[in-house]
Amino acid sequence: MTQSARSVAGLPWIAATAFFMQALDATILNTAIPAIAKSLNHSPLAMQSAIISYTLTVAMLIPISGWLADRFGTRKVFMISVLLFVLGSLFCALSHSLSILVISRIIQGVGGAMMMPVARLALLRAYPRSELLPVLNFVTIPGLIGPIVGPLLGGWLVTYATWHWIFLINIPIGLIGMFYARKYMPDFTVPGRKFDILGFLLFGLSLVMLLSGLSLFSERIVSTQLAILIFISGIILLFLYVWHALRYRHPLFHLSLFKIRTFSVGILGSIVSRLGTGSVPFLMPLMLQIGFGYSALIAGCMMAPTAIGSLLAKSIVTKVLNKFGYRNTLIGVTLLIGAMISQFSLQDPAEPLWMLIIPLFLIGMVMSIQFTAMNTITLGDLTDKTASSGNSLMAVTQQLSISFGVAISATVLHAYETFSNGNTIDHFHYTFITMGVITFLSSLVFIMLKPGDGDNLITGRRTK
Repeated sequence: MTQSARSVAGLPWIAATAFFMQALDATILNTAIPAIAKSLNHSPLAMQSAIISYTLTVAMLIPISGWLADRFGTRKVFMISVLLFVLGSLFCALSHSLSILVISRIIQGVGGAMMMPVARLALLRAYPRSELLPVLNFVTIPGLIGPIVGPLLGGWLVTYATWHWIFLINIPIGLIGMFYARKYMPDFTVPGRKFDILGFLLFGLSLVMLLSGLSLFSERIVSTQLAILIFISGIILLFLYVWHALRYRHPLFHLSLFKIRTFSVGILGSIVSRLGTGSVPFLMPLMLQIGFGYSALIAGCMMAPTAIGSLLAKSIVTKVLNKFGYRNTLIGVTLLIGAMISQFSLQDPAEPLWMLIIPLFLIGMVMSIQFTAMNTITLGDLTDKTASSGNSLMAVTQQLSISFGVAISATVLHAYETFSNGNTIDHFHYTFITMGVITFLSSLVFIMLKPGDGDNLITGRRTK
């Protein structure tokens, strides 16, 4: 491994800029969905394709990001990724139909697939494991400003300007990120690693089939039988990848990674638990606008408490982990998140809106603790040899679980609209209960951790 002579002191800020751009883009879009749907003559629930097309593209291409960074250098690949993200944002703003918007989101996703994973890979190469928790914690703090600014800015732009500006705002931020990356980002390389093209195709196509099947099922674009067939095809392709990875010498993801127990538990826990947390930013703005009748600006303002709670929780994450350990923390906060998602079913449009602020703030805090704990326990026991592959796989599962969270919650909402009695608000309430139960059950995954797991990552606790 070669390291640039440039100082790594500015690297966390560069990674934080990438995180900020992605967080800002995601939260702005959630608030603006009804306005974009009206402009493009589509149902708001059909707009999930604009969200999933981005996250699916990211999930598909993340595996190649690690190889590209190792082959051509972290700085070069990062700058190209930011450029693609900026161009995709520009094309999104110029879109005049849902199909063009989806294509533009795919271009945006190509950049997003490399942007944050490459920055995080550079952090893994630049800092020892004992410093990983505070560094990753620092990176997410500036990034969490995005979810605070995003809903407010998105609601304001939709109300007083047009939805096109929610994408144009990425352009100056991206240009600033490229400038500082060129100046301060190290150019780490790891030459000689082969790329598994067949594994990439099998794995990528399996993700496309799985998410496309769910999306087509919920949007009722094709017959139910065809949607189920596409979903099953995705499962078959995933098993084919596993078969391929067991036989190939240099697979896309070494299955030996799953022999690392903390990595396995972190990956599985991230996939299952994020189904619920990924549904909240999608469902809540829709319920406030479609169900309760509030404006985009009000809906955007109401998402800010969650982001503020996430930001404030970063100051106590290390203390919580130091006191309770990773196992107890992850079990406890996941149970709390499940209960809090379910309690959103108690919200009624007749109640004062301010009563929603406290639960949104609290769920932001516990989600922040959960995300930081899951990320660090997943990466903590990786070596320099497995860091690139493990980091890429973690990033894939994060994006995949967000996509599944949106797709499954949309599917559940459609199912309640189709097969149950009640009004629109009741259907949202039933959906929140369902996603809360899924999250509640996901806490069982973290029981597989041992009490001493992660002690080497926590300042003030001895490695066992």
